[in-house]
Amino acid sequence: MIIVYTPEGGEPEHYDARTLLASEASIVARTVDMKWPQVKEGLPDEDLDAMRAVVWILKKRHAPTLRFGEFDPGVDEMVTRFDKTEIENWISGAFDLVGTDPEVTAEKIGHALREVPDSAVDPEHARAYLEQRLADAESGGKDPEAEPVPTEDAPARTSSAKKTSASSAPSS
Repeated sequence: MIIVYTPEGGEPEHYDARTLLASEASIVARTVDMKWPQVKEGLPDEDLDAMRAVVWILKKRHAPTLRFGEFDPGVDEMVTRFDKTEIENWISGAFDLVGTDPEVTAEKIGHALREVPDSAVDPEHARAYLEQRLADAESGGKDPEAEPVPTEDAPARTSSAKKTSASSAPSS
């Protein structure tokens, strides 16, 4: 999860919450009186306290004397965005659902994800990845882990193992 801080009249600054050390995460949690999991959960929802504290502690790496009270950005100066890996996991996880139900088609997944690039730190990469996954799905691109579709000449294979996806909602 990337926090993009754009001070008034300044250039955007990117802060990756995943680069925090455990000691820094503890300081963030104590500072905003939240448990670390609450801080992490607050980032995708653009919780102001969570974003402010994470950016503040990362800024302290280069300005050790910076106090929390001295860093008070405007409410519209910080947003959160997903990095490339998080976007790819999100999109891949959605496309893993294609074929699990007759109503779940690649076209519907593509339509449902049309605004995902707006949530990415690199919207062009997100658009390109989404378009590639959609094209692959529509052209019959196969998941290498998927079982082959039975034909009249080959009997259907049965398995008691349930296929699960390694993809899940992005975390920060």
